[in-house]
Order: sequence, then structure tokens, then C-alpha cells
Amino acid sequence: MIAYLPLVLAVACCLALAASRAVPRADLVVTRLALSLFGDYVASHGRRQRERDLMRAAHVGGTHREYASRTLLYAGVLGVAGSVIGVYLAAAVLTTLEVGGDRLSEVLPGPLSFVAGLTRLTEVGLLELFVLLAVASATVGAALAAGAYYARWALLSQRATARAVEIDATLPRTVAFVYALSRSGMPFPRVMDTLAENEAVYGEAATELSVAVREMNAFGTDVLTALRHTARRTPSDDLSEFAENLASVLGTGRSLSAFLNDQYERYQEEAESKQEQYLELLSTFAEAYVTTLVAGPLFFITILVVIGLVLEDTLPLLRVVVYVAVPLATFGFAVYVDSITQGIGGSERVRPSETSHGSTAGRDGDGGSDEGRADDDRDGNRAGDGGSGGRASAAGPAASAAPRSDGGDVADRWEASRERLRAYDRFRTVRAWANSPVERVLRSPEAVLAVAVPIAILGVAVAVHPLSTGGATEIAAQVDAPTVGASAFVLVAYAVVYEVRKRRIRRIEAAIPDFLDRLASVNEAGTSVVASIRRVAGTDLEALTADLERTRRDVDWGADVTAALHRLERRVASPMTSRAVVLVTNAIHASDDVAPVLRIAADEARATWTLRRERRQVMLTYLIVIYISFLVFLGVIAALSVSFIPAVEEASMAGAAAETGTGTGVGAGAGGGIVGGLGDIDASAYERLFFHAAAIQALCSGIVAGQLGEGSAKDGAKHAAILLASTLVAFAAMGGL
Repeated sequence: MIAYLPLVLAVACCLALAASRAVPRADLVVTRLALSLFGDYVASHGRRQRERDLMRAAHVGGTHREYASRTLLYAGVLGVAGSVIGVYLAAAVLTTLEVGGDRLSEVLPGPLSFVAGLTRLTEVGLLELFVLLAVASATVGAALAAGAYYARWALLSQRATARAVEIDATLPRTVAFVYALSRSGMPFPRVMDTLAENEAVYGEAATELSVAVREMNAFGTDVLTALRHTARRTPSDDLSEFAENLASVLGTGRSLSAFLNDQYERYQEEAESKQEQYLELLSTFAEAYVTTLVAGPLFFITILVVIGLVLEDTLPLLRVVVYVAVPLATFGFAVYVDSITQGIGGSERVRPSETSHGSTAGRDGDGGSDEGRADDDRDGNRAGDGGSGGRASAAGPAASAAPRSDGGDVADRWEASRERLRAYDRFRTVRAWANSPVERVLRSPEAVLAVAVPIAILGVAVAVHPLSTGGATEIAAQVDAPTVGASAFVLVAYAVVYEVRKRRIRRIEAAIPDFLDRLASVNEAGTSVVASIRRVAGTDLEALTADLERTRRDVDWGADVTAALHRLERRVASPMTSRAVVLVTNAIHASDDVAPVLRIAADEARATWTLRRERRQVMLTYLIVIYISFLVFLGVIAALSVSFIPAVEEASMAGAAAETGTGTGVGAGAGGGIVGGLGDIDASAYERLFFHAAAIQALCSGIVAGQLGEGSAKDGAKHAAILLASTLVAFAAMGGL
């Protein structure tokens, strides 16, 4: 056991570093250790300015001294641990080679017989053995140390590049937001503050500009200097140019609205140009996928099958291709496509705007106004209690009793109310699910898996009962079809819920531009914002009509228009709706004349919707190509399974009969040529492998179809379910199951 103590310590050090990322106290210890060991060296390091710029571009929290010191600590620990592990690896290799060269020569095939010569390493002397272990130790240690060091900085570079793409993608809508609020008469510093408050809605461009806002608010930096710092710090060339030009406009006193209008129109044109480039990139990816990961494996599988039937067994290599190569290659392809296209036309994610009242968090249910009033009462009580976070539970024991002058205590008359509020908070989520389970499932499609997966497992258990007691092949044959069917069922359940919510949001977002245009027209006629919303809510806006009716009722029942619109935002929870609501509500606070702002918001929403629709129409062609390529794959695999393999098996049996002399002269002739070279064929193994290949390819093609066609692997659930069902039907119809 003592012999393995260095190895245990090396592995423990590596695990401690990994655990520090999840345990705050361990993370603090590692940080202090790194600063004490390497802090002074990092402070005098010549490249620290370039590394600081990289950290700022990647938007990494913490100081450069801390990050660089931790990097050196990781490299040092992994280098030492790798040196120790390298010694044990070399010893393990030497122990393995003690089987002897003659034995290896007998076991290994001819092309690999040279490996037997490596057994001579066990015959080296003490000096040569020391040199061998030292080389192994230095190689592994240096590789881990250098890899850890450069990987940490390369990760920052990759993150900065990804942020640049996200910033460029969200910059047009951010400029539209700044332009619209400046048109409403809001002062520019307040516009920037509002943008920083809503960075969750407007994305990475707003996040980057919010750093300038914090610099102005926290350190008193003037707006021109803060914008120039942003221009030097940001990884996006577009934002850097915009920040420099904006600082010049503010410094020279030129018209800010005219400049922002020009920038807004320019970025809209660039967005259309980038959309075309993006679609061309996606079409290239689709063609590459069909060629390399559908047609390529099909060709490779066919060749290996023929070789395996005629020359020698290739089933192990076929299993590697089907079970390992195709899934890993597809996963790598999907990750690569996601990294390249991240933020460019992909599906958007949105969090509710942070400017809404805290009480609106629970107002998205059917009883919105009642819950809102209950929340308002609760917030009022909490404010009176002096809780810093507005939570009833924040009042500790000291708040439950007030001190008296004679040292006694007076019972708190609100204690019972606080206890009821704490109980209400504990069961709020359960009540929300009980009140509107369908709406909650639609908001979180992953929740349906909690029901679909157990049902699928139960279905498989019922289908295979009683389970065969034969070999692994018989058990696999019995379990295969039910497992694929259950997988299709789970995917269908998830896809139905996901698609219902997605299509509802899509229909609502299609009506957003018309809603904003109508609201602007009514406001331009001299109607107040509240009256405008009441009037527009009474018109037909398709999918948005029902939600607008609820917004009108909120206003009629006493809610202010800002709170009512924020409830609309939370009910719909779509990126376009959130941007429109944030823009309108902030414009209302700046001026009663919100028509120009509404026009800008409508134009931005219409442009976004047009680009999305164009993408769906263009990528529909490539979705069809992926479907057709899979159907070709399925047809060839099914033909191999139900026609080719049985025919070869019959020919093999006929050839074997002819060789044993049981056939006539004709039979003997049949045993010559290719047929005579056929050996024993495990037809069931080939058929099972073909079915698995078709099912795996169906799942992979479905995921890629969703990634390419609609911007997310989640959208591939419905495609994967359809292709899996097609596989089951095809093999069942041809008797392959």
C-alpha cells in the first residue's frame, strides 16, 4: 500500500483542484495559496497588460493577479502530479510486457508482431530503467503542466471570440433601444442606466455597455472616457466602432438622435447581409453532414459487410463504426455548429426584465390580479419589517420581540402573520403547479420527462416480460424494438409540449409589430397610453388578443400600465415581447408622446421577424435533404438486413453442402467461386447491428436537423421521433424485427 501512496497523493491533489470550482471554501483556500506563491511574480510579469485585456474581453470576474496565479498553481500541481503518474504508467507498461515476446507473437496478428519486440524493455539494466522512468515522468508532467497553462488562456480567447459574435448579433436591437429612448426625450445618462438595468433582455451588447455604466456610477468616470474604455476593451469590432463614434458625437455636440438613427439603419442592413452569410454557412454545414455523416457511414458499412462476408469477420469494426464513430462524430458536429453559429440567427433565450416590480413574479397565473394584490400586501408588510431582501423569513428572532425599557420583551403582534407568510412561501411552487399544471408544463417542457420516462420504462418492461433466459443475442433481440419505441415515445412527449409552446410564442411574436403600430397610431391621435391600450386590446390581434384582454382587465382593475405590461411580458416570456415591453414602459416614464418609440420598436420587431421567417423558409430545403438522405440510408440498411444477408446465408449453406459431397454436380459447381469462399455467417448479429445502425442514425439525423433548421438541438426532438418511428415501421414491415 505504501508503494501507491505517491500516486494517491497526486490524484488527491488533482481532485482538490477540481473540487475548488464547486466548493466556495475550497476555492478560497486555493486562491489564497496561489496568490501567496505566485502573486508577486504575476505582478511583475511583462505580459500582464495583454492578459488583462483578454480577461476583459472575455468578461471574466476577478483580478488578473488572481486568475494568473491560479493558472500557474494549476500548471505546477498538474505538472508534479503528472510526473508521479508518469512513473506509475511506465511501471504498468513494463509489468504488462512481462508476458514475453514469444507469447505476444503468437497472440498478435502478423502486422502487429513488431509489438513483441517491446518486451525487451523488461531486460534493461538499472541505469536504463531509471532513464526510462525519468523520461516517462518528465513527458507526462510537462504535457499536463503546459496543457493546463495554455488551456486556461486559450479558454479565455475562445470565450472572448464567442462574446464578440454575441455582441455583434445583439448590437442592432441595443442600438434601436438607445435610439428609441433618446427620441422619447430621456437624458442620455438615464438611457444608459436603463440599458444596464435590462441587459438580461438585450443580450451581450447591453452587458458590455453596462460595464461603462458601472464605471460611471461607481468611479465617477465621465461618459466620454467610459465609452472610449469600452471601445478599447470590447472584443467586438462593431461595438468598438460604435462606442468611439458615439463618444465623438457626444463630445462635439452633434445631434444624438440623427447619429443613432443612421447607426440603427446601418446595423439593420448589416443584419440582413449577415443573415445571408449565415444561411450560406448553414447550407454548407447541411451538405457536409449529409456527405460525411450519412452517405459516408452508409458506404463504409456496405463495404465492411461485403468484406466481412467474403474475406474475414468485420463485425467488431462495424460495431465500432455504428456504436462509437457515428454518435461521437455527430455530437462533435452539433457542438461545432452551435459554437460557430452561436448568437447568429439561433434561438434566443430571455429572462424577465429586472425593471418589473418584485410583486409581479407571481402574477403570471390565471388569477393575476388577485395574486398581485396579495403580493403587494406581502411586500408592504415586509417593507415595514425592515427586511433587506423583502422576505418574511429575513426577520430573525430579534425582530419577533421588541425590547422594553425595563429589560422585558413585548410579544410581536405580527408574528402569526409572519408565520403564515413563511408557510405560503414554502408551498408557493406547489400551489402554482396545482393551480395551472398545463401552463407550468408548457413553460418548462423538460418537466414532461418526469412522467414520460417512467411510462416508457414501464412499457419496455411490460413488452419484454417474460425476459428470455437465452444468450445476450436473444435478450438484445427481445429488447431492441421496445427500447426504440419507448425512446420515440419520450421524444414525442417532449416534442409535443415544446412545439405547442414554441408555436404559441411564434404566433404571438408575429402579432407584436401590428400591436405596436396600432398603439402608435392611436397615441399619435392624442389618446393617452392607458386609453390607447384599452382601445387596441379590443381589436383582433390573433394570438395576442387574449393576453391583451388580460392586460386591459389589469388596467381596469386598478393596476398601472407599467405593471400590466410587465405581467404581459411574464405571461408570454418571449424575447421579442420582453424587448417591446421594456422599451414601451421606459418610454412612458420619459414622455406621454410614445408614438415615435413605438414606431421604432415595431420596425425592429418586424425586421427580426422577417429574418427569422426567411431563415425557416431557406432551411426547409435542407431539412428535406436530411430526411431524404436518411430514408436512403434506411432503405439500403433494410435491404442489406432483409434481402442481402439472408441470400448470402443461403448461398453459404449451399456451398457448405456441396463441399461435404451432399450435392450433385450442379451443387458442387455452386460451391465454387465467391460462394465457395463464404464461411459461417451470423445473420442475426448482422440484422441486429443494421437495426441499431438505423436507429442511431435516426436519432443523430433528427438532432442535426433541429440544430441546422431551427437553431437548437431541442427542435430536433420531433425530427428524431419521426425518423425513429420510420425505422420501426420499415423493419417491422419487412419482418426485420
